[in-house]
Amino acid sequence: MSSSEDPRQAQLRRMKAIALAMLLAMVAGFVTAHVMGNQGVWAWASAFCEAATVGALADWFAVVALFRHPLGLPIPHTAIIPRSKARIADSLAAFVRDHFLEPQTLLARLEVFDPAERLGQWLSRPEQSRKLAGMARGWALQALDLLDERAVRERIREFVVARLQAWDASATAGDVLGVLTADGRHQALLDEALRRLGRYLDSGDIKQRASGMLVKHARREWPRLVGTVDWVKPVEGIADSLAERIAHALLDELNEILSQPDHPMRRDYEQWLQSYVQRLRDDPRVGARVEKIKQELIGHASVQEYVSGLWDHIHTALRHDLEREDGVLAANLESSLAGLGAALGRDPELRAAINQHVMGGAEKLALRLRGGVTDYIAQTVKGWDERHLVRELELGVGRDLQYIRYNGTLVGGLIGLLLHAVIVWLET
Repeated sequence: MSSSEDPRQAQLRRMKAIALAMLLAMVAGFVTAHVMGNQGVWAWASAFCEAATVGALADWFAVVALFRHPLGLPIPHTAIIPRSKARIADSLAAFVRDHFLEPQTLLARLEVFDPAERLGQWLSRPEQSRKLAGMARGWALQALDLLDERAVRERIREFVVARLQAWDASATAGDVLGVLTADGRHQALLDEALRRLGRYLDSGDIKQRASGMLVKHARREWPRLVGTVDWVKPVEGIADSLAERIAHALLDELNEILSQPDHPMRRDYEQWLQSYVQRLRDDPRVGARVEKIKQELIGHASVQEYVSGLWDHIHTALRHDLEREDGVLAANLESSLAGLGAALGRDPELRAAINQHVMGGAEKLALRLRGGVTDYIAQTVKGWDERHLVRELELGVGRDLQYIRYNGTLVGGLIGLLLHAVIVWLET
């Protein structure tokens, strides 16, 4: 905004015009008193106007000398502000440093402010938690848009593959089987497998299939014998009966295993499983075979494609959720913020802990910023254009400085009257 558009400029011109009018009035009064002979009342008027003129001119000189050379004359110790710009910049920077960035002063104000309590009160209002959650949702969406998806996808693939490469699959398999064998879980698993096998063997379809396999095998291996037997009894009937008997025999064996906790087969199963778990953990040959299988899986095209596409799934899910005001992430964040506000309201120890962290962070920040902010303020002020600096300062305080000229005129005139009264008293 130019000075003609700044209302302060018009106010300053009006104040200067009043001060100038007062000066001219005093000069006119002084001249008139002399023309009238300086006798009687005119002597008092002359004394008032003469002293008022001197006071007005002196204060005009003092006020103008702050900002520029009076009448453009390079009088020493004038244009104080332009000449002292560097000193003013350093003093201003030191003032900000000592009064605003002094750690003890800052901490004292923060302690009275009680940031944790105010934060709790602010978060306890549902509209504030909702607003903050909405802002966070918007920031997250912007962050998703700014991400280099190709780079992120590659980093995820490298991370997942590296983690899989470093994974000891053999030891993990041993640990998993160790957990499964704890507290007899493996025996329960065996029982369930045996029951399923029993139901499978007791199925009519399975028996019929087994009978067909027996007939097929017998006709291929012993064709003459089968042909002779067929004259006595059909081989299919014999196979059906044999399949039925085999199924019953197997079912009886399965039931026996299920009913006997110390059955030899259970002991063999226990021994084999424990031995295999131990080999998975300790046998380098087994570990090498498992590692080979793992490496083949990692290098498989479908696995690589799946790992590379992880970011696409994550990105899509995040975006869909963040775009909804009632999304899961926004709802959880809003609930968490409201819970934090409630916790801060009822837990003084939590408030004290947060305030302590805030105080510690503020102290470190103040110590770190003191030098940098001081230099920044000083260099910024020093870099200002002198005319711009003078204009801004004059518009800011020049209006009040005109009152010094008013007071100088009036006080000077009163002092002139007082001095004239002393002279009259001494002459009588």
